[in-house]
Amino acid sequence: MLAYADETSWSESKQALWLWVFLCSHTVLYAIGLRTKDMLNNALGIKFIGMLMSDGYMAYRSMLNRLRCWAHLKRKLCGVAESTDRAAARSGQAMLDLFNSLMHSVLEARQRLDATAPGIKDDPPAPAPMLTHAQQLMQLKALCEKYRHARHEALRAIAVEFLNDWESIMRVLTNPLLPLTNNAAERQLRHWVIARRISYGTRNLVGSNSLALLASVIDTCRLRGASVTDLLARAIHAARLGLPAPAMPPIPVHLLGRHGALVGM
Repeated sequence: MLAYADETSWSESKQALWLWVFLCSHTVLYAIGLRTKDMLNNALGIKFIGMLMSDGYMAYRSMLNRLRCWAHLKRKLCGVAESTDRAAARSGQAMLDLFNSLMHSVLEARQRLDATAPGIKDDPPAPAPMLTHAQQLMQLKALCEKYRHARHEALRAIAVEFLNDWESIMRVLTNPLLPLTNNAAERQLRHWVIARRISYGTRNLVGSNSLALLASVIDTCRLRGASVTDLLARAIHAARLGLPAPAMPPIPVHLLGRHGALVGM
């Protein structure tokens, strides 16, 4: 299973919390709480053995089978390359050129492999033959090692970030059909970020839990092509009669296939 994770700030009665999202091809889970490793473990479980796409937040490093979002890394490299410090800008541009070359190679490999349409892949296909980019990889890693103690703060930070997550970042080179970005999780959060700006968050724990539960049900129904209003109506009717809540809509068959789920940029 391939899952995506992301988090954004959330206010609960002026307490600074975080809205987390975890999703695969057929299910979305939201949770509101602290930005800690415990939140990650509680959501996925310490026995989670799937592949997780995430950004560079340190809590995710405990996940053994992990992917790093290349879009985040590229934006940081672009920032260094545009620095007013000429030496740092040259160094950042050199790293960015190598990183872009690797990205173009992945995209070209996808075309050769007749990759499926963009989206989310729940069960990625079997790994393709190892793509050989030894020279670019060696050059990029050498630059990261060279600048890990650089005086320029942003250059030093991105070099260290690459080195800390090197295996997770470059895992896609062994299978170009794996996603390059965490856009799937970021898109899921977008509507709730707008809701946060309008409502200024939640007022108490009950409100936070209710919002996270409703958001999970709404977006899971959307992924499964089911009517959320119908499900909520049946849930309210069952509650009034003292009956158990209805089950979530079944997962469509096309979202369960080993090679039928989606892959993403």
